[in-house]
Amino acid sequence: MTLSLGLIYAVGVAYLALLFGIAFLADRVPRVGRLAANGWVFSLSLGVYATSWTFYGNLGFLADQGYLYLTIYLGVTLAFAATPWLLRPLLRLTREQQLTSLADLFAFRYRSRFTGPMVALFMLAGVLPYIALQIKAVAESAAVLTAETPPHLLALTFSGTIALFAILFGARHIAPREKHAGLVLAIAFESIVKLLAILVIAAVALYAVFGGLGGLNDWLAAHPEAVDALYEPVRQGGWFAMMILAFAAAFLLPRQFHMLFTENINPQALNTAAWAFPAFLLLLNLPMPVLYWAGEAAGLGISPNYYAIGIAGLLESPSLALLVFIGGLSAASAMMIVTTLALAHMGTNYLSPLTRLHEEERSANLYTRLLWGRRIWIVFIIGLGYAFYGLLQVVEGLAQLGLISFAAVAQLLPGLIGLMLWKQATRVGFLLGLGAGIAGWAFTLVMPLLSDAGIATALPDPQRLLRAEMLDPWTFALMLSLGVNAVLFVVGSLLTRPNPEEAEAGRACCPNESTATGAGLPLAGDVTEMETALAATLGPGTARHEVQRALDDLGLPRHTRSRGDLRHLRERIERNLSGLLGPVLARMIVDQHLRLDAAGRHTLSESLRRIEEQLETRPLPLSGLAAELDALRRFHRQILHELPLGVASLTNTGEITGWNQALAQLTQVATEDAVGQNIRQLDSPWSGLLTAFLESPDRQWYKLNVDLPSGNRRLNLHRSELQDAQGQVEGRVVLIEDVTERAQLESEIAHGDRLASIGRFAAGVAHEIGNPLTGIASLAQTLPLEDDPQEIRGIADDILAQTRRINAIVQSLITFAHADEGPSAGHFETIALDELVAEAIRLMRLAGRKDLQFTTTGLEGLHVRGSHATLLQVFINLLTNAEQASPENSTVAIAARLHGRHIQITIDDAGPGIAESSLERLFEPFFTTKPAGQGTGLGLPVAYSIVRDHGGTLMAANRPEGGARFLLTLPRDDS
Repeated sequence: MTLSLGLIYAVGVAYLALLFGIAFLADRVPRVGRLAANGWVFSLSLGVYATSWTFYGNLGFLADQGYLYLTIYLGVTLAFAATPWLLRPLLRLTREQQLTSLADLFAFRYRSRFTGPMVALFMLAGVLPYIALQIKAVAESAAVLTAETPPHLLALTFSGTIALFAILFGARHIAPREKHAGLVLAIAFESIVKLLAILVIAAVALYAVFGGLGGLNDWLAAHPEAVDALYEPVRQGGWFAMMILAFAAAFLLPRQFHMLFTENINPQALNTAAWAFPAFLLLLNLPMPVLYWAGEAAGLGISPNYYAIGIAGLLESPSLALLVFIGGLSAASAMMIVTTLALAHMGTNYLSPLTRLHEEERSANLYTRLLWGRRIWIVFIIGLGYAFYGLLQVVEGLAQLGLISFAAVAQLLPGLIGLMLWKQATRVGFLLGLGAGIAGWAFTLVMPLLSDAGIATALPDPQRLLRAEMLDPWTFALMLSLGVNAVLFVVGSLLTRPNPEEAEAGRACCPNESTATGAGLPLAGDVTEMETALAATLGPGTARHEVQRALDDLGLPRHTRSRGDLRHLRERIERNLSGLLGPVLARMIVDQHLRLDAAGRHTLSESLRRIEEQLETRPLPLSGLAAELDALRRFHRQILHELPLGVASLTNTGEITGWNQALAQLTQVATEDAVGQNIRQLDSPWSGLLTAFLESPDRQWYKLNVDLPSGNRRLNLHRSELQDAQGQVEGRVVLIEDVTERAQLESEIAHGDRLASIGRFAAGVAHEIGNPLTGIASLAQTLPLEDDPQEIRGIADDILAQTRRINAIVQSLITFAHADEGPSAGHFETIALDELVAEAIRLMRLAGRKDLQFTTTGLEGLHVRGSHATLLQVFINLLTNAEQASPENSTVAIAARLHGRHIQITIDDAGPGIAESSLERLFEPFFTTKPAGQGTGLGLPVAYSIVRDHGGTLMAANRPEGGARFLLTLPRDDS
């Protein structure tokens, strides 16, 4: 039975058009496209692993290697069983860092300008035999069906058609995130077609050749050598090497990496794929012995690779033959489309001058350049595959070509282990190891292949050269290439040290490490400035689009000026460009145009903020001491967050890194809005208040009046500094205490104390006023009796003098009784110390003892800054204590002297002194040494509170010569 070439070509094009129609519908209809996120659909899309090797070459491999063919399935099962420790961390890394190819992955970790190109070149060279395998399988299967058309013409036609459809599938437009829901659905559909074709032809072969399972058992019983032939290769070994090759191919083949990580729309779908994809491969592989035995029993006389087509021809069934052909075409076309898309991305980013942006090309559309670059690479890669097919037409085994590609990607295993588990691995070790692995791969596998093809007849046999004939070829090749690769990778890494970028990437790649990237803060002041800087390389349109895309990803407003927001924006732009251009070029562009501060390093507060952010946003698997430290951190953080005192932490540049709940409630600025902002960007009055406080040399401000929408508040501000190990200031912490209620209570207590003193002064005031009133009355009585104008004028002057004396006494009392609102920076005034003390002494004399003398020393010319009324109350309270403790006819001495920026004032009495047991409690409210009913115990506490609010100190002690001494320190006013 033969079919026409036109029919085969029409059916093939129609099938590819159907696949494209599915992809097009999924891309245009969101409801259909959402199916790509389904776990079952994603699992089927991974069926791109099953190429024409699985459909055709598996039978040939089974004929040569027996049940060893199952290792290709078992190795994949082993890789997917390690999903939690292998595939999921890789998926996390590729999604976070926007890594869309194998070259991106290794270039991100091993930071060198050679890493990406080397991986890309090797993947291209390693996959060419696999692409040639697909072309060979389709061309030869079509040749079997047509029996006339030269295979090379079929191969050329197939290659050209696939190149067209590959462009339609993945290079119609630039999608920087490389998520093609249509491609996922189309590949899932072709996996179903492959599976159905295999199962249908196996069932037909079972019943058409053997008449059912009973007939198969009878034939096997009559031909025991058929079963022994499949077991014999297993007994000879080689299974371990095959398992390793399949394990690596499961996720390191470019097409597998592309579908597993780049096209993964829903990360949770990997949970389903971990078991569903191995089950799919099992269904594909189980019918192979039946097909092989059916071909042997039927005596088809063709290559075992094409027994499925031979059985269809034996039954003279064109529809069955076309089903088999479509199944093989589906397997080959899916592999070639996805592989060329993955390789085209690597080629455009690492092997092409198209993305090297020169001065004269800055205005060019980057997206258009990349799009055409990928299209050219797709055609070029398929062209290379066709050329390689032309060189190797004499190679019989399809499986041999596939295993050569498996062995190529296995050379990435040492580097991958270092990427995930060894932070100290370096680019030198990776490049040395990979270079040695490439040489070993070429020496052990490519050279014999070329020799068998007659291309290089003079090449020696590697196994014979190294006297390793006892090993099977695949074990020998794997041991030599992978062994040398691993040894040089370890040695090269141990002999070199990772640079800062590699160390940073190593922390990002290791599963239990923080993924913080970048350092310092960007110099750009706003989003527009960043956009303008990027436009110098990307062009205005591309820069605007990339910046806006990053803003949308982060949910940031375009008008943000927060240094924290700009840093996050810079990181997101780099990651997005990494998905578009690769991590190396993305880092170069961002470092060149979005430069960081000159320090180029994390500050202590910045590092703490990053660590806090990582621990809060990512559920890290902590255990042991790390878990205990994290629990302690959370406990302390909760205390700080719920502290009734407002706490803000800031960097040296004024960026807010911490803002607790009490401060958010006081300022009406939410924590999430404050953190990341610069302190100057806060609303009034906080921006001006906190900026002035941070720039002030003072570390404390007491009872500051602040007008807020909720009313006037009294605030105490305190500042401390964060220092690194070298003592350098890394940041600052500001404490804001709302003392409004306490200030009101203290003001009421102080006022009560003044009223009590006024009551005590009342009798003395009456006596003091009585004397001048008596004089005024006497003068007034003599005034009518005088006729001399000069005498009348003298009497009037005396009356006025007595009136002024009365007024001075009254004004002193009014001043003392004035209920001042308390000291604050806005109510302080410059006060002459001698006048203040003189007024306090005058008030004391109103009701004080007449025998007591007051002396002053050193007060002239000294000034303090404070509240006149409250400081007057301090001196009255202290002088009252001295008066009550002094014996008759004694003296109270008041002296002052300068001490730096302060004035020290001493008040000494000649009394018995203060009991030692009372010294520690002297300034406690309601503590008094007087008998009950003779003292409230509030005078000294009120004085202590007032002095403290003025930034001074008040202490009490006993003098060696006898008596008590109160030492008062107040800030000096030099204005």
